Amino acid sequence: MDQKAYEVNFDGIVGPTHNYGGLAYGNVASMRHGSTVSHPRAALFEGLKKMKLLSDLGLKQAVIPPHERPDFETLRRLGFHGNESAILERAARDAPEILASCYSSSGMWAANAATVSPGADTVDTRAHFTAANLVSQFHRSIEALFTSHILKAIFRDASAFAHHQPLPGSVHFSDEGAANHTRLCEDYGKPGLEFFVYGRRAFHGEDLRPTRFPARQSLEASAAIARLHGLDAAKCVFGRQNPHAIDAGVFHNDVIAVGNRNVLMYHELAYTDSEALLDELKRKFERLCNRELILIEVKESDVPVTDAVGTYLFNSQLVTVPDGSMRLVAPVESRENPRTASMVERIIAAYNPIEDAHFVDVRQSMQNGGGPACLRLRVVLTDRELALMHQGVLFSDDLYAELKQWGERYYREELHVGELADPGLAEESRAALDRLTHILQIGSVYSFQKTV
Repeated sequence: MDQKAYEVNFDGIVGPTHNYGGLAYGNVASMRHGSTVSHPRAALFEGLKKMKLLSDLGLKQAVIPPHERPDFETLRRLGFHGNESAILERAARDAPEILASCYSSSGMWAANAATVSPGADTVDTRAHFTAANLVSQFHRSIEALFTSHILKAIFRDASAFAHHQPLPGSVHFSDEGAANHTRLCEDYGKPGLEFFVYGRRAFHGEDLRPTRFPARQSLEASAAIARLHGLDAAKCVFGRQNPHAIDAGVFHNDVIAVGNRNVLMYHELAYTDSEALLDELKRKFERLCNRELILIEVKESDVPVTDAVGTYLFNSQLVTVPDGSMRLVAPVESRENPRTASMVERIIAAYNPIEDAHFVDVRQSMQNGGGPACLRLRVVLTDRELALMHQGVLFSDDLYAELKQWGERYYREELHVGELADPGLAEESRAALDRLTHILQIGSVYSFQKTV
């Protein structure tokens, strides 16, 4: 029997060491803003304000705590020894790029945290989680174990939730999480179609390689997750990114497409073999959901890929509000660009479920390469599953107020990558995270809490 279900947005809380290290090769915004001054407190408040908007729209919202940074364990594994001050000093002198990687707050982009399949789709009717290994980028690859740990802390009950280890840490199984995964459905609580997008095939000769930037997600990784989650072939579609789009800065599918329930909005140049792929999506969706899939194509002549990347129009959140209509939660940059602003107006005016747009300011995240959709992991949960998950991370007006006060106390207004050698920053970060675990009532989830 179908249960009432909701798509819950789990947003990554921006960490206190949010900085512009310029670490993500292929992410145009990250590369452009490398070594500029960041504003951690403003970044936190921007993310919280977006969560408040979604909550006020009547959606269920939750948070995911930041990763512990700096990652001293990784620094030690890479040969930096001594006390923590000595480790920071030597790393800053000898390998500043490694220090920046171990200080990165990129875990804030929860869309990369994991791939999630709800119980309505899986063979054992449990919600399945696979934390992404993120091996294509060093600073992100060190996130996988803690991500898996924190997801298990939030979704503890084994009768409702199944957790899989991150895929083997090999480029053959390079997995970027839900940024390359979209679930389409009639209703969240009913079986849906899981759309996996990949950039390359690892075990076969390549004839469709991007020439400038790497293709991150492998087909083999997507197929492995579908197997682990117990998904039937009738509930899966695998599509390939257009290598020309990757070279333009489309490092993930959520930079060039966004979907929700029975709507998929995508750029004309998002995929290879688009006609066949879209036909498969429509056929499988109609057979599985007994309704039509609404496709909204944005033409290159209307919005060039470069504009899509520059404004992150497709990295908007497409959500269903309680009255059943949809809203586009878009970055303010897409309103400031005449082409994308005009496209949003045309989409809202057209005959489709998208009735309005809300523009949010997440510029601190945008400058590091992540828009509104990057900041959240979508998890479909039934009433029973909602009751079984850890309640302390669920967003509320009280939590919003408490997190703002927390940020005022612990977060720096400005941070430059040259300050990462400061032992005081590491101490401030630990103090902030320790206090956060008490606010969220989630227990001692950080390694430093187990050694004091």
